[in-house]
Amino acid sequence: MLATDLLQYTVSGLTLGVIFALVAIGFNIIYNVTEIINFAQGEFVVVGGLLAVFFVGLGFPIPMAFGASVLVTAALGFGMERFVIRRARNASILSLIIITIAMSMIFKGSAMSLWGKDPYVLPPFSEGGPIMVAGAAIQPQALWVLAVSALVVIALSIFFHRSVYGKAMLACADNANAARMVGIPVRQMVLLSFVLSASVGAAAGVIITPISLMQYDRGAMLGLKGFAAAALGGLGNFYGALAAGAILGLAESFTAGYISSGYKDAVSLVLLLFALFFKPEGLFGSSEAAKLKKF
Repeated sequence: MLATDLLQYTVSGLTLGVIFALVAIGFNIIYNVTEIINFAQGEFVVVGGLLAVFFVGLGFPIPMAFGASVLVTAALGFGMERFVIRRARNASILSLIIITIAMSMIFKGSAMSLWGKDPYVLPPFSEGGPIMVAGAAIQPQALWVLAVSALVVIALSIFFHRSVYGKAMLACADNANAARMVGIPVRQMVLLSFVLSASVGAAAGVIITPISLMQYDRGAMLGLKGFAAAALGGLGNFYGALAAGAILGLAESFTAGYISSGYKDAVSLVLLLFALFFKPEGLFGSSEAAKLKKF
């Protein structure tokens, strides 16, 4: 029984953890290029999930609903950077962060107006009952969450290390002025970072909605846990975000299973505070990393 419980909590924790990691990666994509903490990232997750529910309701099959949700949310990221962030590009980093908080409130209010306050659920990506492994019940959707998250991470790794645009974004993160001197359009890279971040957030929202009900006001907590994973792993560090997301997910799952579910949301906050107090650069971060100061 103890081994069964351990396996059950581990699978649940890893499923949660990869969602936190995807949200954290969304934070890191924008932070790497702009040094902005985008506190609207959690809302991208919510919008992605709710849009998937909308498109499935129109009769779209799950793959088409997934793609459409990611595209529409990416367009929101595009609009946010092009018509809000870019117009305030001469403001301080703190002012830009406050602007992202305001945008999160706008997205949240818009979601409430469009979908109401009721929670929504999305059909699982595949039919069938739970898969029994050593007495533990594993939902097929949990496997989809892990698989899609792995594909997203692999695609991002290929993009950043193999494509011209990805290398240009990394160059902007290392030294924006040098990137400008060699002809890299820094503002376009900033725009691309918001589009990619929104897309990743939407993907996380779509794959988690069949497991956990999606509601207009879930963005704040998802964003907070994603930020905790990003800070714990080291802001700007993608692989650190993956590890930290897994740590947070497992910590939440074990806390809910062995102590009380009432304490699970506090775990991320406690670990974030420990990280900020004792290792502010994160477990895998570098205090020497150069970041873009102005764009």
